[in-house]
Amino acid sequence: MIRILLVDDDPLVRSGLRLLFAGAPDIEVVAEAADGSEVLPLVRALAPDLVLMDIRMPTMDGLAATKALRGPAPSPEIVMLTTFHSDENVLSALRAGAAGFLLKDTPPREIVDAVRKVAAGDPVLSPPVIQQLISAVATDTGEKRHGARARLGLLGEREREVAAAVGKGRTNAEIAAELFISVPTVKAHVSNILTKLDLNNRVQIAMLIHDAAL
Repeated sequence: MIRILLVDDDPLVRSGLRLLFAGAPDIEVVAEAADGSEVLPLVRALAPDLVLMDIRMPTMDGLAATKALRGPAPSPEIVMLTTFHSDENVLSALRAGAAGFLLKDTPPREIVDAVRKVAAGDPVLSPPVIQQLISAVATDTGEKRHGARARLGLLGEREREVAAAVGKGRTNAEIAAELFISVPTVKAHVSNILTKLDLNNRVQIAMLIHDAAL
């Protein structure tokens, strides 16, 4: 069972999402919140597996709440929701540790599938978000690229290969087949990469690969 926390300042959106997940036998909504300031106490009390959260809220937005959750203690996966196709907070949220980013007009079945994928460890990004990543790399001045490549230099050769594959959106099974190693070995490499680079999830690995323009 995937236990999720819904966070949105619009009660109609929360109600719609709750009804949507009620039809999924493997997903349980454990609580709702109307603002990012309510997220950390609820996560500490209920330990949900995933937080589905609006990025724009009046008191504490989703970006600030994501940063608050990404401390040293284990934290749930985070999927951000936005109404805007070109939300300027997208890249900041992904860098802060969000594992997914969806538009609110995403078809209901795709929202449910996205929750399942993120809970399983796979990042989920709407096409406009991917386009923003591409644009960010294309307009980079070079300083960020140099810093990203320096960080990747902390990795061993095989770890860099795995990181590059993660940056291409490959699954663990695809990486294993591509590099002729086992899936458990891929998982071990990903875990080592996260530890060495002080990252939270695969999206941040992919962001670093994009920053390095590899």
